[in-house]
Amino acid sequence: MTFEPKILGILCNWCSYTGADLAGTSRIKYSPNVRVVRVMCSGRVDPTFILKAFADGADGVLVAGCHPGDCHYIEGNYKTIRRVALLKRMLSDYGIEPERFRLEWVSAGEGDRWAQVVNKITEDVRKLGPAKIKRFGASSPRFLDRQDSKAQGPKTA
Repeated sequence: MTFEPKILGILCNWCSYTGADLAGTSRIKYSPNVRVVRVMCSGRVDPTFILKAFADGADGVLVAGCHPGDCHYIEGNYKTIRRVALLKRMLSDYGIEPERFRLEWVSAGEGDRWAQVVNKITEDVRKLGPAKIKRFGASSPRFLDRQDSKAQGPKTA
C-alpha cells in the first residue's frame, strides 16, 4: 500500500483559493491530498498555525498567496515572506524536514499552476514518508482525516 500524505493547504481568499477553484471548475486533474483552509490573506497566517498542523498530524503544509505586489491588502504577502524565513529555521529545530513546508504564489487565473504545485508537494512529501513528529494530543484533527464532512453526519454526545 502506498503512503498517501495528509497536506494542509492554507490559501488566500483572493488569488490562491480562486486559482484552486479555477482548477476544479476547469476539471484539471491533481492530487486530492491537500485539505484547504481559506484565509483572507497569506499575511494572516501565523507561524504557529503551521507548527500546530505538523504537531496534529499533517505530513506537509502548503501556504499559497497572491504574487508579491498583487496582494489585495497591499503588503500581506511581504509579511508572509518575512515570517517564512524565520519559520523554516524553527522547523529544522523541531526536526521537521524543510521540504514538508512550501510557500507558493498562485493567482486567480493560474488553475494549471495550482495543480502543478499540489502535485509537486504531494510527490515530495510522499517520497519523505510519514512525518515522524511528536504528536500532541490524543488524535489528529478532523480536517486531516475526513473525506467529506457532510457524509459523516452530525456528532452526538
